[in-house]
Amino acid sequence: MTNIPETGRTPRVQIRLVVIQILVLSLLGTLGGRLWYLQIREGEAYAKEASGNHVQQVVQPAVRGSILDARGVALADNETRLVVSASRTDLLKQKDDGKAVLAKLAGVLGLDATEVMQKVRLCDAETPQPCWNGSPYQPIPITDEATPKQALQIRERAEDFPGITAEPEAVRRYAAPGKSNAAQVLGYLSPVTDDELTKARDTDSPYLRSDQVGRSGLERQYDKELRGKAGVTRYEVDNLGRVIGQAKADPAESGSNLVTSIDSRVQRVAEYELNEAMKTARQQFDKITGENYKADSGAVVVMEAKTGRIVAMASAPTYDPNVWVGGISAKDYKKLTGKNSDYPLLNRAIQGQSAPGSTFKVVSTAAAVQAGYEWDGGYPCTSSYSVGGQVFKNFEGESFGPISLGRALEVSCDTVFYGLADREWKKDGGINPKKGQPKDWFFKTAHQFGLGKETGVDLPNEVTGRVPDRQWKLNYWKANKDAWCKSGKKNGSYVEKIEYENCLEGNKMREGDEINYSIGQGDTLVTPIQEAVIYSAVSNGGTMYTPTIGKAIISADGKTVQEIKPKSHGKLPVSKATIKGMDEAFAGVITRGTAAWKFGGWPQDKIALHGKTGTAEVYGKQTTSWLATYSKDYAIIMTISQAGTGSGASGEAVRNIYSALYGVQADGAIDKKKALLYTPQKGLPQVRTDGTISSPKISRDPAKDLHAEPTQSPSPDDSQPAATTASPGTGNRDTRRRSRRRGSRRMPT
Repeated sequence: MTNIPETGRTPRVQIRLVVIQILVLSLLGTLGGRLWYLQIREGEAYAKEASGNHVQQVVQPAVRGSILDARGVALADNETRLVVSASRTDLLKQKDDGKAVLAKLAGVLGLDATEVMQKVRLCDAETPQPCWNGSPYQPIPITDEATPKQALQIRERAEDFPGITAEPEAVRRYAAPGKSNAAQVLGYLSPVTDDELTKARDTDSPYLRSDQVGRSGLERQYDKELRGKAGVTRYEVDNLGRVIGQAKADPAESGSNLVTSIDSRVQRVAEYELNEAMKTARQQFDKITGENYKADSGAVVVMEAKTGRIVAMASAPTYDPNVWVGGISAKDYKKLTGKNSDYPLLNRAIQGQSAPGSTFKVVSTAAAVQAGYEWDGGYPCTSSYSVGGQVFKNFEGESFGPISLGRALEVSCDTVFYGLADREWKKDGGINPKKGQPKDWFFKTAHQFGLGKETGVDLPNEVTGRVPDRQWKLNYWKANKDAWCKSGKKNGSYVEKIEYENCLEGNKMREGDEINYSIGQGDTLVTPIQEAVIYSAVSNGGTMYTPTIGKAIISADGKTVQEIKPKSHGKLPVSKATIKGMDEAFAGVITRGTAAWKFGGWPQDKIALHGKTGTAEVYGKQTTSWLATYSKDYAIIMTISQAGTGSGASGEAVRNIYSALYGVQADGAIDKKKALLYTPQKGLPQVRTDGTISSPKISRDPAKDLHAEPTQSPSPDDSQPAATTASPGTGNRDTRRRSRRRGSRRMPT
């Protein structure tokens, strides 16, 4: 047998061993270097980070500041409720993770045991609501509606309810003083989201996970000031989550109080009158559609004419903002946002936009003057106006002959404005304008009046309305041309014909477009707050004020008062002489024009009212009622969708608001003792030495106290004037406009 010498394998083994040794030494060297880097060079930083992993925060929410009316009456404040909470840390120390305790607690509170257990589980991507989105070391609220008897049971039998507390805590309350609601103005709160936490992390006002955040209205607009600063207590915990000591505590700082210019008494009257006007409108028969008016939504704004401060702002339909307190149910949420809800969360005073109808003639009149037309010129108020085979009729074929611009406003003569707009359109070159920039006085003036952009009111989500000028038409045509060309038909239905015309020349300013625009029809959209700014400016001599609701921010201790001053953002593009002429014309609307039948017996010599009615057409719907009015102190704008004429639907309600403000009695006498706000509120409510704010008690409903029967019964037919108050031929001329303008909205020429 031949022996194989071992010397042939030895070198190979040795090489392998050397390689392995080198690898091992390399790995040890790498590991040693990494350990040196972590423990020596960066050791201090990682030590701090590691220690932080054993410190947990418990947050004590700050008491949110109150929202007060101009006299110091609370519109939104906090009330003490018995809140039952569970400590998740304490529950997890029990053998069954606290399930038995939670089941027993549910029995005491009269709640479903499963629902209670779901409330203390932590939220994550796979866990649906209800669950806890806050810190696991934070007491988790089970209910804020515990009765004193239930709280006493829990506290007296503490050994049976380990980890459960029942303590009084501050909870948001929307007080509705004197039955004033102001839901859309105040807004509501809901818990902060993860996205908001991230975005606010590096700002000067970061959120804590326990924070409630303003979602709309003043709660959102002034959230930072109202929120305050939460208290934070930091606890040292071991790796099992058990508290082993307290590290640091920062006390909570209460939020500031917001004083508004809202007068809760006037707010209540405005809400009541708007609601009554809508209910009355629903009982009226619409001869055009053959059914009663729907009156499905509306808004009213009461503004100080010389400051822009909002005294009252109501939107209908409305809701109770307290439904959001403690978390809104799915059923209530559906009522507020579902298809059949009529969307009560919308503040229609700043978010409701519609064609303004004849209230827009204040702009058209100013445009005519700017274009060089004399105020006292004789402009033909004919029964109709013909263009390109299309006949535009005046109200029921009325004809007043040659009249001034002021008289045209007073009697709301459409054909005067048709003629002026048509002449300007032709001067600018018609459908194919001259080279260079056309004058476009009617559109330019609307922009100068502040239309087509936000007023800047201190509420979130205000809309801009729309001025359908040449640029807008071009942009709109580009966005919709393909759809129009696809579905439009030359000999199709009314809508298909419109689409066909728009496909061909929707980018051009046609004669019919400018004619309709001159009386507030067509594609023009405005909001009630925009009209309030305009008519306030006419009242005060031409200054446009930025609407404001916030009047002052007062710190919780009362030592710091930050007043929010009125601000103007421009002047109306009209002379003093033109404003004087408008003023006289608008007074004539009340005394002998289109609103006279609703204001008979008003003490005009003592409290001069001015106004302009409007009835705007909306394709596929009933007409929108507009009534824009002002006195030397206030402007009041009311609009109601699908409610008929401006004076017919809104006249009585607006008159009643003025009566409440000035103390005007049913017989026309003025009782200043009964006036809610004979002159605008000046100054701020008194702050006591302890930081609380002095306010009067509200014990009665001002709407019920001050609502009286109308001085004069409405005529049975809205188209007829009241015989004792209106001049022959004027009457309620803002009615039934749709029948005379049908088909003229998109007239190709």
